[in-house]
Order: sequence, then structure tokens, then C-alpha cells
Amino acid sequence: MPLTDPDISGAEVEILGRVLSSGGLSDGRMVRAFESAFAAYVGRAHAVAVSSGTAATLLMLKGYGIGEGDEVLCSPFGWHQVQHAVALAGAIPVLVDIDYWQHTINPEKAASLVSAKTKAILAGNVNGHPAHWDELRALVDAKGLILLEDSSEAIGSVYKGRMVGTFGDAAVFDFSEPGVLLAGEGGMIVTDDGDLAHRLRYMRRRETEHRNTVVITRTLPWQAGMSDLNAALALVQLKRLPEILTRRNLVIAYYDTAMASFEGIKPPYRGPGAEVVNPMVYCVHLGTRFTASGRRSIIEDLDTHDVDASDYGQPLHTQQYYIERLGNQGAGRHACPVCTKTADRVLALPLHRKITRDQVAFIVETLKDSSVNTGAGAAIYL
Repeated sequence: MPLTDPDISGAEVEILGRVLSSGGLSDGRMVRAFESAFAAYVGRAHAVAVSSGTAATLLMLKGYGIGEGDEVLCSPFGWHQVQHAVALAGAIPVLVDIDYWQHTINPEKAASLVSAKTKAILAGNVNGHPAHWDELRALVDAKGLILLEDSSEAIGSVYKGRMVGTFGDAAVFDFSEPGVLLAGEGGMIVTDDGDLAHRLRYMRRRETEHRNTVVITRTLPWQAGMSDLNAALALVQLKRLPEILTRRNLVIAYYDTAMASFEGIKPPYRGPGAEVVNPMVYCVHLGTRFTASGRRSIIEDLDTHDVDASDYGQPLHTQQYYIERLGNQGAGRHACPVCTKTADRVLALPLHRKITRDQVAFIVETLKDSSVNTGAGAAIYL
């Protein structure tokens, strides 16, 4: 039972065959079609397709002129960790601790870290759960900052009647596993700012029409475009998204029912205003008596039963790159205590359309047995 398994139908296979036999893999026709359809789906005026979620975030930062010496407030927690783009842009990532319940950036802690060098806040919809967008918008408006939205782990989630991807001045998506909409690899920047979209399209890649000019502008292209093959796959996935989400939600319902059968197990947290949450993976949160090593024992135990489970990624403040560069100012396990506590205990379980009700029951029963064996007993909650 793998952690993720792409929901691929005959439609995806057919369109890839058509693109492969069309005589051109990078002429941009499928990319433009996907951009148009994705912008309409999210509800933004412009969409710019690129090679990954990290590339999308990097170009988004560069598009706003954010770079050397600038500070960007961001969360240390997440799977895709597009926050790496802040450092890649030459800016300083200021790591903000997270909300204990929904694992998104804590607005009050963000407010306390704003300085004269702060240019933007990069906030994510972690594992599909929308961030505290009202509070974050109020903060950036009051401080004159840019609000950037990381939806690399969320598509189709809804917060107070609005779809994720519409809260930031610009937002990024990622189309790699274990996401919901898959393109093999790829990312997207969405915005209502036409000037920003124009800059992003130039930075994305050197187009054919640029070959006959010797004029170099102030911004060099990054060659980070999306191929027509990736775009074609993503376009069909977008058309099938309601079907894909319906199948996944059925598996989530199986999990919720199975988890509810154990004393002390709570349903997945959904914060106020989070009307629709589309998670990438099904996450349980182990009790406080667990440590990271205890979780590792559970993962290994599940693996012996052919269940692919995982942690939710190592927080940025515990990674060597950030410890060496940020030191006591923003790295080390002490820097973001809520994130550290959360990250040590989050356990990601398989979530895809091929998981059956019986398999979910087996996964949850095995998880329960494993937790007892590691000495925590019923100290598990979602």
C-alpha cells in the first residue's frame, strides 16, 4: 500500500500519445491551454506555468524584486518546502512558528518578527488546510508588505467561500507527488497583476522570438518553463479533478470512521472558515509521550506490513543549511518549539483512490498495535 499512487486514466494516456505524435514538445500550445484553464479554475486573471513549485516561488519573489538583504517571513513546516526559494533568491528566510492545531503559520508570531527589512510574508496551506488568511491580510496591509500564498500542498480547498490561490497578491501551486493534481513535475504562479505576469513570463524562459535580438533586459531568463507533455497531463488532471477528489474523499471517510473507533482519537482538525480541506496525505498526530524515534519505530513496523508511511518532512530550522546560516536567530530545534513538537509526531498515511475500506481498517489496526508496542497506548489523536 504505497503512500501515493497517481490517479491516471485512459484520458491522460491518450493525450500524451497525441502530443508525442504532434511533432512538437515545447511549442507551448498545451502550456497556454493549461494556464488558461487553471486561471479560470482558481479564479485569477493570470496563470504562469513553470517547472516546479520551488521554481514558481523563486520567480514570484524575483518578480517582486525581492532578493539580497530582504527578509521574507515563512513557515519552517511543510512537505514540498518551497520556502527554499527564499534562500535561493538571496533573501533571508525568517522562520515563524506554526499554529498547533492546523499547522499553518501563526499570524501573531509573524507580527512580532516584522522588521524594517521585511518585504513579504510567504504563508502556506499546509496539507490542504487554509492558513489564517484574514489575519495575515490585515497584517501585511498594516505593515505595507506583500502577501505570498503557498498552495503547493492544496488545490480546491475553500476558506470562507474563497478557493485557495486567491488570498495572496500572488500564489504558487505544485504538481508533483504526493499532490492531488499531478503533471509529473511542474508548478504554477497565479495573480491578478498583469504587469507581474508579464515579468514572470519573460523570466520563465527564453522564447523562440528572443533568439534574433541582442537586447538583454535587467532580468535574465531562468529556463524554468513547463513542457507540453507535463502541461497536457496536468490539463486532463484538471478536467478530472472533481472525480479525483470524490474518490479521495471516500478514502478519507473510511479513515475517519476507522479512527473514531478508538478511544482518544479525534477527527482531523478543521479550523474556523475552512469549508473544504483537500489533504495530500492522511495525517495522524501522535501523542505527547511519543518522540521522533518512537514515530520512526511505528513507520518501520508499518513497513513490515507493506504499509508505506512517512513523516511530514524535516522542518527548515532543523536542517543544516539553515542552522549554519541563521544560527541562534532562526534555526535549531529551539527556534520554533510548536513546529518542532508537531513535526516529531506527525505521521502521514497512504491516501489515494486504490485504497479500500478493508485496507484502511488494516492500516489503522496495525497503527494501533504498533503504538501500543512503542509504549504509548491510546496516546494518539488526530
